[in-house]
Amino acid sequence: MQRYFIDPAQIVDQTIHIIGDDVHHIKTVMRSKPGTTILVADGTGVEYIAEIENYDPDRVCCRVVETRNAHGESHTRVTIAQSMPKGDKFELILQKGTELGASRFLPFHSERTVVKIEQKKVAKKWDRWQKISKEAAEQAHRGQVPTVETPILWKQLLQHIESFSGTVWIAYEKGGKPLTEAISETHEDQIMVIIGPEGGFSEKEIMEAKQAGAIPLSLGNRILRTETASLMVLSCIFFARHEL
Repeated sequence: MQRYFIDPAQIVDQTIHIIGDDVHHIKTVMRSKPGTTILVADGTGVEYIAEIENYDPDRVCCRVVETRNAHGESHTRVTIAQSMPKGDKFELILQKGTELGASRFLPFHSERTVVKIEQKKVAKKWDRWQKISKEAAEQAHRGQVPTVETPILWKQLLQHIESFSGTVWIAYEKGGKPLTEAISETHEDQIMVIIGPEGGFSEKEIMEAKQAGAIPLSLGNRILRTETASLMVLSCIFFARHEL
């Protein structure tokens, strides 16, 4: 059953009003007709089985058939703080990280980050990232679309570490607490994992992150690509907590 995300305000008197790009997808891509049943999620953990009643050029109206709790969300809320990688790797992290269950993505620029997004292009990039995350959440039957932030600076990330209400890990190839040990020792429901760029973190950055409250984390004896590291940590956390 095809799944779509909406804002709760789009539900009025048991009628769901689907707008935006999803209208084109329902009508043109899926060729859905009145009477077709779809799955609609409001992003708060509630989903609806709905039947298409009618549509016009900019709106699809559906009747709520059944309301139920969504089952695609993990109890553990994991934030991936990702130093901006080269090429389209961040889009891969967004897509696969959303499928695996990440709740938030926080891109940042560190000392060895090669990619620098021009300020005038940030809004366009963010729109694309939001779309990728939404489509991945629909495909994976998530109950919520992960939050995707706009890129921040290293100093701002340090402030996020200090104010974060949970455990913060920073992956460091030169040593740290083994991942399996770190997972078994923390019982927090909120976890932030900080992943560096292709060139890794400098010793100065690791020191600053530790001072802010982050725990250096070892991902094993092999050096992983930045996009592999993010997805591996997510998988291990949810597997260890029986949430995959």
